[in-house]
Formats: sequence, C-alpha cells, structure tokens
Amino acid sequence: MSWAPSIAFPSPHHFASYCGLVPRLSASAGRAYYGHMVKQCNTYLKWAFIEGIVAHRQAAKWRSTYVVQLYVRSRRRKGHSVAVGALARYLAESTYWVLKKGEPYRDPPHWAPPGSKSPVSLSREQVLP
Repeated sequence: MSWAPSIAFPSPHHFASYCGLVPRLSASAGRAYYGHMVKQCNTYLKWAFIEGIVAHRQAAKWRSTYVVQLYVRSRRRKGHSVAVGALARYLAESTYWVLKKGEPYRDPPHWAPPGSKSPVSLSREQVLP
C-alpha cells in the first residue's frame, strides 16, 4: 500500500501562493502591475524552494537538465534574481503535482537536452529530406 499525502490546495497556483512564490499584483483601470514576491507566506517553504533552485543550478551533474536550461533562458532575459524566483515557483508547482499524482518528477515530454538529436532539437532541413 503506497502512502500519498492529501493536498489541501485546489491548484498549483494556490500552493505557490501559500509558499510566497507569486508576485504582488495591483490592478487599476484594466491594467495589471506586478511587483516583488509576497511577504506574508510560509517563509520556510519559500526559503527551501529558492535554495533548492540555487543548489540545483550549481551542481555540475545537473547542468543539462530542463530546470537549469529554463534558468539560463530566464536569466538572459530578466536577470538572476527574477530567474531564481520564477524557477522556485516552477519547482513549487512541480512539487504540487508530484504529491498530487504520487508519481516521480519527469521533465516535460517535448523537451530534449542540448546537443541531442531528437526531432524537437533538429532544424526543419534535418528532419525533412
């Protein structure tokens, strides 16, 4: 008999919000303004997810994983701090689904490691004759 904890949150967004990994939102006149991450949250979970991303990014054996490549892409556009926050939220949402489904984490099916020859990473000329 396997043990699966019950999830008290209706969606991954609610869990990420509980962890404090969502931006502050102010909306006025049909316009949304996003700020820093919320401060009223479970600070232990927030710290754990952020530190998990920092440690994961620095480990040499995980350099070609989906999460690190997502960090590199986000850092290029938004900078280190925003990229770490975004990836911490990704990790929290992934954790929600791992606990909800009772399955181990898997990279997205459409993703291929850099340098691999899967159809996703091949150019159109290489796939079509």
